[in-house]
Amino acid sequence: MMRSNRDWDRTMATADSLDNLAQIRASVRALCTRFPGEYWRKLDRERDYPTEFVAALTDAGYLAALIPEQFGGSGLTLIEAAAIMEEIHASGGNGAACHAQMYTMGTLLRHGSDAQKAHWLPAIASGELRLQAFGVTEPTSGSDTLSLRTSAVRDGDHFIVNGQKVWTSRAEHSDLMLLLARTTPREQTKSRTGGLSVFLVDMRLAQGTNIRINTIRTMMNHATTEIFFDDLRVPEENLIGQEGEGFRYILSGMNVERILIAAECIGDAKWFIAKATAYAKERNVFGRPIGQNQGVQFPISRAYAQMRAAELMVREAANRFQAGHDCGAEANMAKLLAADASWAAAEMCVQTHGGFGFAEEFDIERKFRETRLYQTAPISTNLILSYVAEHVLGLPRSY
Repeated sequence: MMRSNRDWDRTMATADSLDNLAQIRASVRALCTRFPGEYWRKLDRERDYPTEFVAALTDAGYLAALIPEQFGGSGLTLIEAAAIMEEIHASGGNGAACHAQMYTMGTLLRHGSDAQKAHWLPAIASGELRLQAFGVTEPTSGSDTLSLRTSAVRDGDHFIVNGQKVWTSRAEHSDLMLLLARTTPREQTKSRTGGLSVFLVDMRLAQGTNIRINTIRTMMNHATTEIFFDDLRVPEENLIGQEGEGFRYILSGMNVERILIAAECIGDAKWFIAKATAYAKERNVFGRPIGQNQGVQFPISRAYAQMRAAELMVREAANRFQAGHDCGAEANMAKLLAADASWAAAEMCVQTHGGFGFAEEFDIERKFRETRLYQTAPISTNLILSYVAEHVLGLPRSY
């Protein structure tokens, strides 16, 4: 039997917070029992959005975990938020349907004006408004964010936005979008990262006219889209922070995103390991449980060790963030190691189950497809390796 999460939590929390973490984990697990494998399989089959699950998380205050209590949020730490996402995935669910609401609001919280925060955050915290769409990636730029082409041109007290975004997940299920657009042509900027600005776009006012959203069907039920902006008018009051400083603003939130998604990967790995371990004890071939064979034991044990090592890096990254320290290297390595651990566990779980690993009713093939995403998104593992090479090891910039 795997050791409890409480044992792992001791590596990341003080004694005073252990009970709170345990309560959060238990509450999330209890909530997830209302949404068993059949629920997720039906959604996956029909490519539907988990509306009921997202509503339950909202009612429990989990999607407002990182919003301060003064704005109606739960005021939890990143350590506690990571535990929420981990438990969702360890229970067989998929937090990707709504995890962006936890971290996209960070740009508004850290860089928005007092008036903006007072206006938007309480409605986001209560679930009255959804902020789950993050418009950054474009078809021609991909991970090269500084080359994005979507423009926002000032017109009196408005900005006129034209362009296209792709892989903007949950846009069809979000009222608001955090949009990164170019407000100064690249050739006129004084710095490499200048000229980009962040806007909070109220999509309810323009969808179907100045905003067109097309669904992109993918190998997993991820509710992702491409979006076209045609002379979209965004009020100047929806500009977050200073014009031209947007790239710096979104960077400050990416460490949170990577830590939370790394926690999801840890949850996936734990689910695969638990699933494989249980099956290896129960499945009898040639008169003995297959888990008695070292050829089955060793891959499960290796996946467990890999998960455990990745989990410690996730804890380190969350602790450093919570303490106010620079955690860029740790957040990136946590995402890399956790994604690798979840993918290795997924491969192991399929192999342990043999043909049954491909059967829909076991949920393995669904989780297998879902966890594969994190080798590529929200940042490619190759880009993380480039980051470590340059910023940790001091090697020449490769791109």
